[in-house]
Amino acid sequence: MAAVASGGGAAGVVPVKLPTHKPSYKLQSSFLGKTQLNLIKPSSRNKGIPSPRRAGGRIGVLASVGVDGGNELVSLVHNFFLGVGVGLPCTVMECGDIIYRSTLPKSNALTVTVPGVALALSVVSYLWATPGVAPGFYDMFVLAFVERLFRASYKKDDIVLGKKLGEGAFGVVYKVSVDKPSAKKRGGDLVLKKATEYGAVEIWMNERVRRACASSCAEYLYGFLENSSKKGSEYWLLWRFEGEATLYDLMQSREFPYNVETLILGEVQDLPKGIERENRIIQTVMRQLLFALDGLHSTGIVHRDIKPQNIIFSEGSKTFKIIDLGAAADLRVGINYIPNEFLLDPRYAAPEQYIMSTQTPSAPSAPVATALSPVLRQLNLPDRFDIYSTGLMFLQMAFPGLRTDSNLIQFNRQLKRCDYDLVAWRKSAEPRASPELRKGFELLDLDGGIGWELLTSMVRYKARQRISAKGALAHPYFDKEGLLALSVMQNLRLQLIRATQQDYGEAANWIIQLMAKSGTEKDGGFTEAQLLELRERQEPRKKANGQRNALASALRLQRKVLKTLNESMDELNQRRKSIWWSRWIPKEE
Repeated sequence: MAAVASGGGAAGVVPVKLPTHKPSYKLQSSFLGKTQLNLIKPSSRNKGIPSPRRAGGRIGVLASVGVDGGNELVSLVHNFFLGVGVGLPCTVMECGDIIYRSTLPKSNALTVTVPGVALALSVVSYLWATPGVAPGFYDMFVLAFVERLFRASYKKDDIVLGKKLGEGAFGVVYKVSVDKPSAKKRGGDLVLKKATEYGAVEIWMNERVRRACASSCAEYLYGFLENSSKKGSEYWLLWRFEGEATLYDLMQSREFPYNVETLILGEVQDLPKGIERENRIIQTVMRQLLFALDGLHSTGIVHRDIKPQNIIFSEGSKTFKIIDLGAAADLRVGINYIPNEFLLDPRYAAPEQYIMSTQTPSAPSAPVATALSPVLRQLNLPDRFDIYSTGLMFLQMAFPGLRTDSNLIQFNRQLKRCDYDLVAWRKSAEPRASPELRKGFELLDLDGGIGWELLTSMVRYKARQRISAKGALAHPYFDKEGLLALSVMQNLRLQLIRATQQDYGEAANWIIQLMAKSGTEKDGGFTEAQLLELRERQEPRKKANGQRNALASALRLQRKVLKTLNESMDELNQRRKSIWWSRWIPKEE
């Protein structure tokens, strides 16, 4: 409808009287529901619309409005602005509470919440989990730099060669002296190793050990690359001379283990010989070896070549220490680790031969490898490789007949036929055992067989089933004190290890036995059918079905693909790794 207002009362003109109140329309929004929007707001800014008072109740403007179409247009514009969240007062958007909170004074105090505390604890525990992400960054970027500023350095001209101590596939070892005032003040001879291969690796490992666990290995002094040799480039490594006797040398004597007692105590004990005395000496040697191994493993280093020839007796500290880190792998930063490559002695190597799965990718850059090191360690438990080798040395110390290479190789074959099960090997060997073999069983069976229990927990086929160095130190076998009283720091460390390696097996077995009382409603428990099902799950199936065969084929194909990719990545990373090494090795001009 349309109406035209005029000053007179002309024909055909219908006077329209506008209401004096504000017309409004109630609009329904899909965002805020029903809201009220004022279309006409009487104010001085509305100059185009005359006031009802000035017009005397009548106005002469076009008042034809499509009410339905206008409502739809206004509703559309209203919904659009609400959708984008702009252009509307906060009373329409219902954000008064937000504005109120924003006007409150801000607190500078830290807000503590349960999820925040849990997240912080998780991050801190991960950063300090073995082998240690945070300690790794601190060691690499702070301690290593500070050490290079203050440590003593040596040159070729400072070294005077002496007696040749030994020679191996990767180097020659000499007893030397140093013609340098700073070295003469402390006195004593040194040991020099001229390494042709893996010398850079050994320099890195010894520097890491010196900063993290110096008591685990022989005291390392310095290493550099010497280019003037007629044989080509050689790595020269210097250690403090601590003694010539290795555990292998001592075990080849018929007086073992009593000769170790003489070295440790400095005199021959006037005591009757017997298995209890021998057990006490072997216990002392094993504790020292496990302390040294735990120091290496805690900082992320796996030795990979633990054997009696690489265990030296330190005359100064009266302890056994680990030497020859050329085959070691630093899994904190991924140095000297290639998934499909291994350096080992087959006489003492674990059955898996690799410290980690061959499907594990090659080590990335050092910071990334350090950040991922706790995850890889928990997935593979690479330190258990050294535990197997240490278990074989324990076996040799208890059984004199296994101290020769030929007998050790024969034992490894027998153990392999028994699926690396020491219990099965004992059942087959004990009935026809020689007197020396029977004496070894008697020694390990002392105190309720705790020695045999420790041995079987170390020598197992699956790495995940072997005990760790910390777990071994917490074993009851070491409850009795050895030949030497532990120092205060060793006692504290041992108590900490035992506190963190509590065995809850007895409590778990008690609960299982309580639950497994079948047929008694009073105590509850599993039914006979449930117990049978549990037994079937625990017992390995001898025959694989077609579905498992198909899965095994798929896994083999996956391993082949991953192996091909890893070999390609190894070739690409080889050049980058050689450049990375050169920054850390001092060079002799």
